[in-house]
Amino acid sequence: MHDLRRQSPAVARNCRPILEVLKQRLPERARVLELASGSGEHALAFATAMPGWQWQPSDPAEPALASIAAWREAAALPNLAAPIRLDVTAPGDWPQGPFDAVVAINLIHISPWAVAEALMARAGERLVPGGVLYLYGPYRRGGAHTSASNAAFDADLRRRDPRWGVRDLEAVAAEAERHGLALQRVAEMPANNLSVLFVRP
Repeated sequence: MHDLRRQSPAVARNCRPILEVLKQRLPERARVLELASGSGEHALAFATAMPGWQWQPSDPAEPALASIAAWREAAALPNLAAPIRLDVTAPGDWPQGPFDAVVAINLIHISPWAVAEALMARAGERLVPGGVLYLYGPYRRGGAHTSASNAAFDADLRRRDPRWGVRDLEAVAAEAERHGLALQRVAEMPANNLSVLFVRP
């Protein structure tokens, strides 16, 4: 029987550091919506590590949804929900919430800017007071790339789709603020990535 579970090398590098950042900010019991869950490995790892987190994975792509479902079936974790199809730009796709956290790992640079705009708007509506929007990925700071590898990655993304690209952290923070989300923390992560946390006051 064909195994639908996908594996991403990036998850092996960033899973534990991301978990540590989330554990510092989220309570032991939390309801979390993950966007663009991809292979589902992050959802599996975080739900395994934190049984009190009710983790809702999502993705717009059928192969990703199949992979997430396969990982979930193999693990049989009570706190890992079945994946839902969710296009960030489609308001009707979003579950009502409220959520203690919305998590988006490696999303806004591999999508049009409209995705970041929609993400901020919907997260602002669905987070509980004090809830967290967590973003992970590469960013420009002060209008400049933080490393040569990020500059090369940005150029590659824009070749693949001119609407994609490494975002300016200041622009992302300004968009979040428009929707009532305040920048709380920026943490250095592996491979020149950042953890960026916004809070709904």
